[in-house]
Amino acid sequence: MTMLENDKQERKAERERTLSERNPALQMSGMSTQELQKLCKELHQKIDVVDEERYDINSKVTKHDVEIRDLTQKIVELKGKMKRPTLRRVRVSADAMLGALLGAKVKESVDFKANLKTVKKEEEKKEEVTDWRKNVDAMSGMEGRKKLFNAGQ
Repeated sequence: MTMLENDKQERKAERERTLSERNPALQMSGMSTQELQKLCKELHQKIDVVDEERYDINSKVTKHDVEIRDLTQKIVELKGKMKRPTLRRVRVSADAMLGALLGAKVKESVDFKANLKTVKKEEEKKEEVTDWRKNVDAMSGMEGRKKLFNAGQ
């Protein structure tokens, strides 16, 4: 705590010393109006110079802040928060796949289909397709009633 207080006092003393060097005490007593106007113009010129320096320093600080922000963003991206691209399917022949896996050792083509067993397909039983309109009476269960209905007309 004492070190912090000592630092504060040193900074305060240094600030007072630099202000006294840059801004000497004005002695306006006994000056005419022309001399006072001349003094005011000089002070305005000094103020303009200081404002220009302040603006330049402020612009440099903002420029460096933007650079720092960009660099920290690049660091975060490089650490691994990058988006992975979507993978696309690639059709590769068996020979190309073997060549990629085993390198240049395998140069002859391999026929995978030759080692497969052949399977005979069973013939499906085909049911006879009939016209449904022919058997309406038999299917409906209304054989007698329909005949009676038709006879009545």
